[in-house]
Amino acid sequence: MEAREDRDPGYDDWFDEPAPPTETQSSANRGVYEDADEVWVLPEDEDARAPAQREIVFGGRTLTLTQLAIIAVSILAVFFGILAAAGVFNGSKAPTPTVTPPPKKAATTAPATTGASTTPTVQVPSQSLIPGDTGAQVKILQKALISLGFLSGPADGDYGPATMIAVEKFQLAQRIGEDGKVGPETLNALQRALARAS
Repeated sequence: MEAREDRDPGYDDWFDEPAPPTETQSSANRGVYEDADEVWVLPEDEDARAPAQREIVFGGRTLTLTQLAIIAVSILAVFFGILAAAGVFNGSKAPTPTVTPPPKKAATTAPATTGASTTPTVQVPSQSLIPGDTGAQVKILQKALISLGFLSGPADGDYGPATMIAVEKFQLAQRIGEDGKVGPETLNALQRALARAS
């Protein structure tokens, strides 16, 4: 006991290694833990013995880091498997479709002309026409106006408002009186315009 008295009075010896028991002490302490049902271990001593296992609560379940790592690797494997199946990792580009141009039409040669007047392929009406007229002569007029670009749509043989407006536009372009009626002056202008167009 003299050794203990030499120590500093503020010295705490709780964590020192115990001195070897004397014979009287060893017989008194023998078997203290042998009959105990439970031995208490301090938490810091328990952590020192077992490897560190952190637990995370996920979706109401407690998972360790190892379990989370396995789940993450499995999800990544499935994800990359889907990408590989889709061909994302293919090194080549998708083949571009080849477009073949339509076959060229053979050039047709026009028959030799003698230099005489050429007959236009679109005809001019043979009579004067006014709005409200119907029939074959109106169809001829409408086809002539369509070929010159003054009328759109089919030639229906009815000299209605659309045909009258087309005649007025033609007359304005030819610098003749625009009245929407096809008289001799308009018929001659149509004949000249069709001859130039062909």
